[in-house]
Amino acid sequence: MNALNSLLDGFGTALTPINLLWAALGVLLGTAIGVLPGIGPAMAVALLLPVTYGLDPIGAFIMFAGIYYGAMFGGSTTSILLNTPGESAAVVAAMEGNPMAKAGRGAQALAAAAIGHFAGGMVGTILLVALAPTVARLAVDIGAPDYFAIMVLAFIAVTSVLGSSRIRGLASLLIGLTLGLVGLDQMTGQQRLTFGSLQLADGIDVVIVAVGLFAIGEALWVAAHLRRRPAEPIPVGRPWLGRGDVRRTWKSWLRGPFIGFPFGAIPAGGAEIPTFLSYVTEKRLSKHKDEWGKGAIEGVAGPESAASASAAGTLVSMLTLGLPTTAVAAVMLAAFQQYGIQPGPLLFEREPELVWGLIASLFVGMVLLLALNLPLAPLWAKLLRIPRPYLYAGILFFAAVGAYAVGGEVVDLVILLIIGLIGFGMRRYGLPVLPAVIGVILGPNAEQQLRRALQISDGSVTGLVNTPFAVTVYAVIVVLLAWPLLKRLVRRDRTAASS
Repeated sequence: MNALNSLLDGFGTALTPINLLWAALGVLLGTAIGVLPGIGPAMAVALLLPVTYGLDPIGAFIMFAGIYYGAMFGGSTTSILLNTPGESAAVVAAMEGNPMAKAGRGAQALAAAAIGHFAGGMVGTILLVALAPTVARLAVDIGAPDYFAIMVLAFIAVTSVLGSSRIRGLASLLIGLTLGLVGLDQMTGQQRLTFGSLQLADGIDVVIVAVGLFAIGEALWVAAHLRRRPAEPIPVGRPWLGRGDVRRTWKSWLRGPFIGFPFGAIPAGGAEIPTFLSYVTEKRLSKHKDEWGKGAIEGVAGPESAASASAAGTLVSMLTLGLPTTAVAAVMLAAFQQYGIQPGPLLFEREPELVWGLIASLFVGMVLLLALNLPLAPLWAKLLRIPRPYLYAGILFFAAVGAYAVGGEVVDLVILLIIGLIGFGMRRYGLPVLPAVIGVILGPNAEQQLRRALQISDGSVTGLVNTPFAVTVYAVIVVLLAWPLLKRLVRRDRTAASS
């Protein structure tokens, strides 16, 4: 009840005209910046950090919240329409959203994503209000073996569900894990796969890999086939969700937050794992399995809802523990410290107006995001009416700008082109792109947690399975791996019995 009263006070702060203006400005700027490949929410918040120096802390953080959600939706927009994820959390949206856009259903995919963001953000923020102290208490107890188990689950889930075969999925994952190894070893400082280049010592940025594999690879693949058959401009289709679409997506919108929020709340969480797990879950539960890979709307609705709820979840550990679990949370933590405020268990007591004003502004930001972006969905989808050669020339330009913006190094453009050629080769030989991106994002974290778990147990492998949580996750992995084999055996027994 106390939390509810505090939230009502927070709405009193967030709904003042000036704070509403900052929230609307944040959502607009976030969406506009998120649409540019390579400039994700973290970079958007970091770029706009100096702009807020003159604002009071409450106004600044309300604007940051708007930028965060706006940039997440902007990243999904380019991911769906141009197969060019603006940030790592938007990678999954391209899997089903881009085929939908190519089939003339881009506006529906964007509407499903916008409503998914709204539903996920609303449910996630309600859970943030209700569960912040409890989740923070549980999150402290999760150790290195548990993190490693979760990441292995993500690897297995994504390789077993995507692509025409598990071997191809595994090969794609290995490409990603190899790219993730490039740079300095985080524990020993040893150089790995840098070929003596100082520029590679920091590793290859995830955004460059995602943009290279998706955007450059796709552009080269389309260019290679344009000569054979000139492509027609892609139709935009009707700009609203039909009754059938809503019937298929409402459960996905509601399932997503319950996958996304817990992962956002735990340290080392983030939106990448839950979006992949949401995709896998929706594919398993779908009644339209033949549409997957060709534009299943559930594959957009579920992951986008999970990503939005995960964003609310990251605020739990950031506000209650002072522990940033994503790049955006880290930038926001820096902003708190800039104002002389230290997030942690006492923040809710010392700065109640700021904290509850920020949480209330998340609700306001969600409504503004939906109000601004639902009417704009057909407008964004009209991007696809541009003839293919011009469209993909534009994609290559923005991909190059995005890659260069990451580090300001010319070598990043060379790496982008090399990874784009790898993406082209993967399409040529039928390897799914997503496991490679997963390998790059989660590989370094998985390695660090594995080594940490083994250090704690003095090198004993039993240290990886010494918690009930880790054992439960490995049991799920065994079921995932054994399920196709068991299904085949049951089918064979039924066939033998019927004959």
